[in-house]
Amino acid sequence: MSKTWQLFRSFGLGAIPILKLRESLLQDAELNQNYLVLIVSSCLIATFGLLINSTAVIIGAMIIAPLMSPLRGLSFGTLEGDIRLLRSSFLSIAIGSLLAIFCSCLVGIILGLPQLGSEILARTQPTLIDLLIAIVAGGISGYSKIRPSIGDAIPGTAIAVALMPPLCVVGLLLSQGEWDSAWGAMLLYLTNLIGINLACLSVYVLGGYARSNELGRSLSWGISFILIVMLAIPLGISFWQLISQARVNESVEKILVARSLVDRQDVEVIDLDINWRTKPPIVQLNARAIEPITPKEVAMVEDLLEQELEQPFTVVFDVTPSRLVKSER
Repeated sequence: MSKTWQLFRSFGLGAIPILKLRESLLQDAELNQNYLVLIVSSCLIATFGLLINSTAVIIGAMIIAPLMSPLRGLSFGTLEGDIRLLRSSFLSIAIGSLLAIFCSCLVGIILGLPQLGSEILARTQPTLIDLLIAIVAGGISGYSKIRPSIGDAIPGTAIAVALMPPLCVVGLLLSQGEWDSAWGAMLLYLTNLIGINLACLSVYVLGGYARSNELGRSLSWGISFILIVMLAIPLGISFWQLISQARVNESVEKILVARSLVDRQDVEVIDLDINWRTKPPIVQLNARAIEPITPKEVAMVEDLLEQELEQPFTVVFDVTPSRLVKSER
């Protein structure tokens, strides 16, 4: 127990001096040619990765991590009440974010968006889990900034995943007029932005950098707390919706996969997928059958689902004809 307390007390020991840290953060927050080139490069790589639904390509964009540098400066400027650092950091974040949305939207207009892949859909429904990830990742980033010995590779790989890809999703969806989904991706970006900012604030305080007056510190913590509470409401609702949808998915699978269709033994349901973005949700079933499935039978399945789950569904079958073949012996 005493060792743990000593580690906590020595958290800020060995951290770089406050003036040196401020100077470094001012350089990181500067809106210059290098920063803009990194924004555009990271955005294009992430956008192309989202279009081809490639996790590996998106990771390549994450490593560049241009938005993280001014974000750490914004946290320090908020804590210290440093107007110059706040102005520089906020301007870089705002212009970088708008530029990323513009570039990805332009790519979406030129190349189009044939379908929403899993990498895009995964960034349109943020939950409280995403906020927790952002807080942990932001803490790592802030700690690596005051402890240069561990390098900048950690925030580069752990933070960019939470910043650039959601912005690119916003641009792609806006190019196709998907306003609701675009708002979901923007909410994820704001969630990560605020979560990272709060975590960096905490690390700077523990590192002994809180030198401003009590009023300034109270305001910075108060604003951060209010923003977190405001985010927690939609994120909590989204999290509850995902849990409810998962339960319904399981129930639908039990009803349709575990049973044969309306007492027909020749129908085999291979897999199913539910599109929750439509009203009512569309249940897409891949099945094999010897005899054709009639619209009347599909209506019976829809009635069965509504009766057991107390919710209407649209059922669509994608049927592959099957035929029993036996030897002539």
